[in-house]
Amino acid sequence: MTENRWTANRIPDQTGRTVVVTGANSGLGLVTTRQLARRGAHVIMAVRNEDKGRRALADLAGVQPGASLELRRLDLADLDSVRAFAERLHADGTRVDVLINNAGVMMPPRSLSPQGHESQFAGNHLGHFALTGLLLDLLQAGTDPRVVTVSSSLHRRGSIHFDDLTGAKRYSPTAFYAQSKFANILFGLELHRRLSAKGSPVRSLLTHPGYAATNLQTTGPTGLAKALAGLGNRIFAQDAEMGALPQLYAATEPSVQSGQYIGPGGMAQMRGYPKVVRPVPSAEDPATAARLWALSEELTDVHYLERVPG
Repeated sequence: MTENRWTANRIPDQTGRTVVVTGANSGLGLVTTRQLARRGAHVIMAVRNEDKGRRALADLAGVQPGASLELRRLDLADLDSVRAFAERLHADGTRVDVLINNAGVMMPPRSLSPQGHESQFAGNHLGHFALTGLLLDLLQAGTDPRVVTVSSSLHRRGSIHFDDLTGAKRYSPTAFYAQSKFANILFGLELHRRLSAKGSPVRSLLTHPGYAATNLQTTGPTGLAKALAGLGNRIFAQDAEMGALPQLYAATEPSVQSGQYIGPGGMAQMRGYPKVVRPVPSAEDPATAARLWALSEELTDVHYLERVPG
């Protein structure tokens, strides 16, 4: 179990480690980047908007002049961008010790990715599924390698709409966000099972931030949902510094075990310091996970069996 009141001050020295953080220019990703760089990690900031990314990098460098930071473009909703990002890391001979699948989009109006997938399923699940698979050989060669996938407490309201993945029949921004976060849990646990079966050194961990005040709640939703999200951020949410602790814990704490799910330890897992929690039981179903895995390999054309030594 985690210890009470674990904070970023307890992050071990990360000197010599390379961490890829998706969605690193704002919110939880920005906090995660800053805290890891503060402890000596080289952080590759994977961002969709390079202008915002450059501003974030400049701000971080101003606060931490010695920080080892690198900016690279990555649009997780576009599988071509995911492949290009992975290919560049391979071409540069980059070693990856930790991949933090943090980026996400929340409750936008229905839209489709360049490959024709519903945008939340594409960016929150398929992009991270593909990225993890394409970087798995680099992770396997890393030191104490980990994949940290960030889900949400809203995964508890989710299920996989296998008969309507794009929302063409019926679309709800909330339901499809919950689907994508439910998919994150299925993916992270199935990745743990498959890596463990192969004897891989890579640990797969899952986290959620509780109710954390970030721009995620206000850049995706529209109308009344956006107004309510902004109000909730001001009244109920903990700040991003606290919200980032579960993923920082999963990425750095020596005692964590592959397959664990880390969230806030306060009431209803809404806020508080990180602890080991449990996902909704349906997200732990291996049959559903295997079905989603096969579908994800088909949709992304990323096949993990070829990338994990037997």
